[in-house]
Amino acid sequence: MAARFPRIAFVASPTPDAREAAEALMRRYDHVAPEEADVVVALGGDGLMLQVLHRFMDGSKPIYGMNRGTVGFLMNEFREDGLIERLETAQRSVIHPLAMVVTDTEGRTHEAPAINEVYMLRQMHQTAKLRISIDGQVRLPELIADGVLVATPAGSTAYNFSVGGPILPLNAQLLALTPISSFRPRRWNGALLPNFARIHIEVLDAAHRPVAAVADHTEFRRVRTVETWLDHATDLVLLHDPGHSLDERILREQFG
Repeated sequence: MAARFPRIAFVASPTPDAREAAEALMRRYDHVAPEEADVVVALGGDGLMLQVLHRFMDGSKPIYGMNRGTVGFLMNEFREDGLIERLETAQRSVIHPLAMVVTDTEGRTHEAPAINEVYMLRQMHQTAKLRISIDGQVRLPELIADGVLVATPAGSTAYNFSVGGPILPLNAQLLALTPISSFRPRRWNGALLPNFARIHIEVLDAAHRPVAAVADHTEFRRVRTVETWLDHATDLVLLHDPGHSLDERILREQFG
């Protein structure tokens, strides 16, 4: 029987633990350059996983992460033994990124994808003032807050959860819209939106209350508008050991 992934590549974060792990695996297993591989084994933490997913966003190349970082929510346990067998039995999780289009105060347009979240955040001591529209209809005329965040199910356990947003099951056809330190309206805790919604956020008084927009690790400053939606045409594939799929991890996260 042919191997499921005959060509393996290794990518590591620059930390000593990750580099040592990569060197040990490369001594033990045949490997190729990442661009030539059928699967990429990423050694590091969740930050590295996001970087690798962004790097191969156009090709649906499966990524199998092994934790050599801190949290490792997206990663599998690190072991040198049995890598081929683990890859053969790994379960697939397919996720889609957010697309973000930004118009800044100079009228320039910028684009960036986000796997976890798109968020807007005040740049100075004054709160941001934002108007939120969903599919062309204004739903919140004015949000006064530090900012606002749109999270995918895969990213709902990250920044979204830390600012009080809900954890979404991976197969939920939803996006989380979550305020960051909301001041007005007092009791607005955010919204759950269908994952085909287009979210348009306008910065009110952008000249005096500047706001930055961030897609994962890509930041644009002094923005005037942000539009974001789920890019259903782009598939990102993560591989996890049986019993430790991304669905299972997100479910376990809801029970502490």
